[in-house]
Amino acid sequence: MTASAGVNELLRSTFPADPCWAVVVRRTVTERLADLLPHPEQVDDAAMATGELFANAVRHASRGPRDTVAVTIECTERVLRVIVADRSPVLPRAVDEVAESGRGLAIVAALTDGWGTAPPDPGIPGKKVWFTIGRRGAAP
Repeated sequence: MTASAGVNELLRSTFPADPCWAVVVRRTVTERLADLLPHPEQVDDAAMATGELFANAVRHASRGPRDTVAVTIECTERVLRVIVADRSPVLPRAVDEVAESGRGLAIVAALTDGWGTAPPDPGIPGKKVWFTIGRRGAAP
């Protein structure tokens, strides 16, 4: 989904790249989506998937205590898209199912309709990792 007519940006916020901020990120997403998604489990799925992407950005892309992670929520009548951007150009990769850690992308894949990566905005280093969730029961 690209920015165009019919896309509403519901959130664009930057958070410290610190694991203790994960609860704030999840709470922020939950509050923004509570009235937007017709099913509470979709809100929970979106908050959990965002939390996983945020945790991955902090764990694998943070370069220090002043680093930040940006979270953007966009939606159309039918689709919600959450984008988590960090300053590392290293793309995420899924690990096998038996690994003791590193299953965040598998969790994101299980909770959402799709996920992927995108280049950063012009002039900003790093990458974006996004997921989509269809707004089940939303107006056609």
